[in-house]
Amino acid sequence: MAKEVRRKARIKNVVKKSGDSSGQVQSLCRALSILNVIADDDHGMTMTDISQRAGLPMSTTHRLLTTLQHERYVRYDNDQSLWKMGVQAFIIGNAFVRSRDIIATSRPFMAALMEKSGETVNLAVADQGECIYLAQVECRQMMRVQAKPGSRVPIHSSAVGKALLAAMPVEKAKKFIQMREFERATDNTVIDQQALCKEIEEVRETGFAYDDEEHCVGLRCVASAIFDEFGEPIAAVSLSGPMARVGDDRFPVLGGMVKECAAEITAAMGGVVPKSKKTCFCD
Repeated sequence: MAKEVRRKARIKNVVKKSGDSSGQVQSLCRALSILNVIADDDHGMTMTDISQRAGLPMSTTHRLLTTLQHERYVRYDNDQSLWKMGVQAFIIGNAFVRSRDIIATSRPFMAALMEKSGETVNLAVADQGECIYLAQVECRQMMRVQAKPGSRVPIHSSAVGKALLAAMPVEKAKKFIQMREFERATDNTVIDQQALCKEIEEVRETGFAYDDEEHCVGLRCVASAIFDEFGEPIAAVSLSGPMARVGDDRFPVLGGMVKECAAEITAAMGGVVPKSKKTCFCD
């Protein structure tokens, strides 16, 4: 349902622009609306369906499809009598994948999250059993957390680490946990494998992970994973602050904020947030 709403909004926006006087090229906007329509269907579409969804006359749709086919942005499947995305669309999309920069892409969303939450925002990736911080947007509070780019935290005792573990394929995450002996950093650090598996299972359900003074006394964090175009985790974004500001009642609120931010970064990176699956992580 959410995908359908986003699809209609995007197409409506393109079609609307095609008719205004803000310098938009009408034929180009209409062609783009056709590409958006076809891209949202995995199985191909008839010309009639494309015309209806794009809100264009059949004659215009046919003319634009023919042009797009000539340039290989779309292709016609004769066996199924359906229009589908062409190889040139893949080439253009792949150019975006090669040029994307997760730090530059994430920063505007991180800054907005900092303003909304009032807490420091971090970006991290997994590396050999640890997480490396890539970037940070500090809050304006006098008491705030600092994590320099390049600094590391253990996966098992950090919110970013647990968010990435939960986003991994189940067997991969379970193997990672079972092959390691975890060190205790504070009294709250979870080092028992079964207890950690149980916590990761909960993170898979909620979409965000907690660090309740598990890495550093007095510090609390909440994080959510960022995904690539294959639904694989590539990084995690987190909020961090002192216990004095991040109480138990604020944890779920911040969790929702960071989850939304991670989804926005995922979309900006051309990624896809995978659908949550009810799998037993603890067996």
